[in-house]
Amino acid sequence: MSLLLLLFSVIAMGSASLAQADGEVLGFAVVSEAPKDKARVAAKVSVNDAVSDMKLLASDTILNNLIWKKLEICHAMKLEGYKVAEGFQVVTVHVIDASMLPMSLQSFAGDCLIKKALEIAPMVD
Repeated sequence: MSLLLLLFSVIAMGSASLAQADGEVLGFAVVSEAPKDKARVAAKVSVNDAVSDMKLLASDTILNNLIWKKLEICHAMKLEGYKVAEGFQVVTVHVIDASMLPMSLQSFAGDCLIKKALEIAPMVD
């Protein structure tokens, strides 16, 4: 049994070092402003639990993604990509529920959704 655990940990460490060598990182984001330019979307981004304001930079593949085309303020996302000088270069994107965000982003997402609801609610009548 211990041999199996040792083998599993070696495989896991090997795959983790490959991902780090590749430079691709996992991040979570909440769109902080209504996107005007879908190629550069303003967001609060959490990478390794460090939150910062960044631009999400979308490639042509991401721009053609239906998820990206429907992007709105307060949308929560799980991202894979690269940190670059201009922001975060998105390689893959998944829209998630705000409760699936790291704790460092949940309060921002909650405040954003409340603000959005208060702005839209008067227009319902």
